[in-house]
This record gives sequence, structure tokens and C-alpha cells, in this order.
Amino acid sequence: MAGLLLVFIGGLLEVCSGVSANRGGSPSFTDEILFKITWPGAELTLPTSGALYKEDDFVIMTTTEKEKYKCLLPSLASEEEGDKKGYTGPSPGELLDPLFKRSSCSYRIESYWTYEVCHGKHVRQFHEEKETGQKINVQEYFLGNRAEMSLSADADPAEEKEKVKAAPAEVPTKNIEGQLTPYYSMVMGNGTPCVLKQNEPRSTSVLYVCHPEAKHEILSVAEVTTCEYEVVVLTPLLCAHPKYRFKSSPVNAIFCQALEGSPLQPQRLTQLDKEQEEQLKPPFSTDTREEETSPVREEAFTSTNKPMSVGGQVQVTVGTTHISRLTDNQLIKEFLSGSYCLHGGVGWWKYEFCYGKHVHQYHEDKEQGKNIVVVGNWNAEEHIDWTKKNSARSLQLKDDGVQKVKWVSHFYGHGDVCDLTGKPRQVIVKLKCKESESPHAVTIYMLEPQTCQYILGVESPVICRILDTADEHGLLSVSS
Repeated sequence: MAGLLLVFIGGLLEVCSGVSANRGGSPSFTDEILFKITWPGAELTLPTSGALYKEDDFVIMTTTEKEKYKCLLPSLASEEEGDKKGYTGPSPGELLDPLFKRSSCSYRIESYWTYEVCHGKHVRQFHEEKETGQKINVQEYFLGNRAEMSLSADADPAEEKEKVKAAPAEVPTKNIEGQLTPYYSMVMGNGTPCVLKQNEPRSTSVLYVCHPEAKHEILSVAEVTTCEYEVVVLTPLLCAHPKYRFKSSPVNAIFCQALEGSPLQPQRLTQLDKEQEEQLKPPFSTDTREEETSPVREEAFTSTNKPMSVGGQVQVTVGTTHISRLTDNQLIKEFLSGSYCLHGGVGWWKYEFCYGKHVHQYHEDKEQGKNIVVVGNWNAEEHIDWTKKNSARSLQLKDDGVQKVKWVSHFYGHGDVCDLTGKPRQVIVKLKCKESESPHAVTIYMLEPQTCQYILGVESPVICRILDTADEHGLLSVSS
């Protein structure tokens, strides 16, 4: 039965007439279901997953300026429940078997500890001290080992293993980035004895979460209670199981195509978008408090639970390299000349910072080679112009009355064009003095406070030696 559909877009649209036949799955819209109107133009490619669309399920919309649009409506009948009930494929344990059998390991590098998950075998926390001419000193704790399955005397081993591999009737979920996410858990016990718990062995729950673009990265490590840990691993293997499948978005799209020479989208809507963009666009600067920009402050995050985004724009990646004590002076000169570059990052993307040259984001693949995204390039004149509106250095007064430089910021622009904004990427590099138990460690992290506008933090005791050479523009030189 044909009917009328009322959709309000800031007072821009009013219904002229509509034809809506057999509204699939839902007779009407409610405020419990989210929708987003898009304006695809003449070339429309309908999504192959999620809500379904039918050619005869649409309404004709007319604006107050007599612009006309044909809006294709989604059918909200869910196929997902049917997929779950009819699924007869491998269990989650069987889907993860290839990961366990090839003895692969994933790593997460943080400011002091490195975490190693050798899938199906063990979870290890360790720290290495490297000194030239000396052996490597390793401090390590096993947070869990995979225990052999305990089978009763009269049990069938094959049946017991099938029970372990099978998916539970109710799949457990965990709140990740504000979304309840299903996971498959493997408990590893028999770790290094814990002194704080009468030498009870450490144990870890490894939670495997579906993410179609992941490479088995460690998303987070947390000590949920004394000597009991939780590790979240992102893997694409679980995505083949409907109960663990990654949900990209709960928002249903309504596609509106222009008719009879109307613009791609209503003119008043285009004007409104531009006005809102100008009002909401903040100036890109680093004049925020240090406590709000540094992700490695121990007061804000513990060493085992730093944030990393699954699908959002804000990303934090921490990596550590080491500098030989015997080559400090020469290395500082090479660093300031841009010939010695610093690298950091874990997971899919890693980062390269060459002082006075560029900041790169890259991924290395054995088959496809190195994929590089230019985040920013150095231009001294543009940086000096940037310092006229932003702080290039931070000064602090010591107890002895001597003024010292705490950190400097440099502007790198003209990176690769961002697909989301249509503008070149740009980054502010923040160099900071930071004392460390390892006097030659370099910590690198990257933030994305706005889309394709980044902050790269570089912190090290080595930088302490050159910070006080900073001029009024924050530019450094080799100390005498």
C-alpha cells in the first residue's frame, strides 16, 4: 500500500508525494533505529551487506525551493539472525587453529615493557637492556602458558576437544571503544609465580576479537587484578563466524538522487554544512595543556593499559628504540642533519621521523613491499610563520633560577592529500626531554586530534642535551 513518509532535515525538505510498496521488515520509522541521508548522484552502488534495498521502495521528496529527489529506503529485515541460526561452519576454536599451528607471535611495545603473545603457547612480559660490548640483560615474566586439557579417565578425548572448540550458546561481549564486542577467550595459566599472591602462578585471559583489517595485533594489555591479566587481540579469522562478526555501522543509509535537473543535494543544506564547518573548525595548534596531549604520562595511563583506537580517528601508537652510548655526539649531529631517522609504532602502521625533512607513516608487506603515507614535509619558512600564532617552545624556571627549555614544537605540512578532507596532511612534531631508567631510550607516539592533522611526540634523555639550544622559533642546533 502506497503511503507518505515524513522526513525532516532542518526544515529543508517537505513531502510532495511518495510511493512505498511493501516496507520490508518495518512498517514505520522509530527513534530507536538510526538513519543517515546520503546524496550519491546519478552513479549509485548499493551496499552488498546490511540493510537491503528494492527499486520500488522509495519516496519522492521536494524542498521548499522545488528541488526534487528520489529517496531509496532500506528494508530493515535482518538476515543476520538467520545467518547465525543456519551457520554450520567451523567453530571459533577451529577458525583460530591456523594461527596456533604456525607458531606466530604478536608484540606490543610500550614505554618500558614489551608484551609477547605467542598464540596458543604463552604470554610474556619482558624488558631488554642493551649496551655496546655487553650481553643483553633480559627481565621477563611469563603471564601465562597454555595448559594441557584435563580429561577425565572415562571421557572420549575427541568429544572433550570438540566441547572446548565449540562456540558457547551465548557469546560473551566486552565494551571496546564504547561498543559491546563479541570475543572468544583462551585462558592461559601456570605463569611466573606471583610474590604478592603467595607465589600463585600468574594467569592471562586472551580475548580474540574479530576485525576484518587486523593482522593479529595486540590491542591492549591490562592487569585486571593482582597478577591476573587480560589481553585483547584483533584478528580477521573470527570474522567468518556470524556470532563474532565485525559490525561496521548500525546506521541505515537512505539514498537520495536528484531529479529533473536538481543539484546533487539541496542548496540550503550545502550552505548549512559550510556554515557549521566554519563554526566548528578549531584552530590547529598545540597551545593545549601538556597533560591533555601526552599519552605517555604515568599519571594518566598505567604501563599496561595505554589507549589504542579500533576504528575511531584518535590513534595512539608507542614504540621504543635504543641509541648506543658511544655514538651520542655523532648521532646527535646526524639526527639534526636529518640523516639519522627515528622509527616507532606497533601494529599495522609504523612511523619514521627525519628531523628537518619529513614524517612518514608506513606499512611493510613481504609481498606488496612498503606502503608509505607522507604525513608532513619540512619547510623552514612555513614553520616560522606557524610559530607566529603557536608556541614553538615551552620554558620552565628551575629551583636555581635558571630558565630551561622543556619542549619544542615544529610544524610539518604538505603531506599526502587526505581522502576524508581533501586537504594535505600536516603534523606537529613535539620534541621533549624525558628522563628514563634506560638513558638512551627514544619513545615515539602519534596522536590524531583532528582528521589527518597529527601530533608526533618524540621523548628521550638524548633530547635533553640539545633542547636548550632552541631559538625563539624552537629550532635546534648542536650544543658546543
